[in-house]
Amino acid sequence: MITVLLTVGIGLIVGVMSGLLGIGGGVVMVPLMVFILGIGQHMAQGISMLVIIPTSLVAIYHLHQDKLVDYRIAAYLAAGAICGALISANFVQYIPATELKRIFGIFVIFTGGRMLLAKRKPAK
Repeated sequence: MITVLLTVGIGLIVGVMSGLLGIGGGVVMVPLMVFILGIGQHMAQGISMLVIIPTSLVAIYHLHQDKLVDYRIAAYLAAGAICGALISANFVQYIPATELKRIFGIFVIFTGGRMLLAKRKPAK
């Protein structure tokens, strides 16, 4: 029962952060599943990818109502993302979990640092 409550709590945290920050949730969800639930890195990434679908649909519904979705740009991004996912999904299982954790950690640190150190641009 505690595992179910932890899992739902992680989902709640990820849902709040996804809606608030516009993130897919994997950046938050994968480390929480690995370190709190003890799920392997590969499985955590697979679960994260699946959870993105319903989370994104709910967020898109609300963002669409506020006219905050550019479908043309989203279609271009989706085309590239689908190709990238097809390529990476075929070889990710061959990367050892420890190396995958390092790659994930470097990505999170790099993007976090860039966002913290970014200069403010004047509003358009």
